[in-house]
Amino acid sequence: MSSRFLPLADVADELNVTESQVYHLVRSGDLAAIKIGGRGQWRVERAKLEEFIERKYAETAAWVADNPLLARDATE
Repeated sequence: MSSRFLPLADVADELNVTESQVYHLVRSGDLAAIKIGGRGQWRVERAKLEEFIERKYAETAAWVADNPLLARDATE
């Protein structure tokens, strides 16, 4: 059974980005996380990570729809 909460390093591995990029996503509010423990370590709930990924797919699809490759299509 996988853990409900992931440390930022594991989130970075899942997204194939750096840990500092994940920290920025958390601090900007783009990726929901909680701070726990005496040293205030960040944890991201697996469900929140999946919601973030789905939101990014939707944002990317909207961007692609709004930015067609007209120049490339005209040369083919």
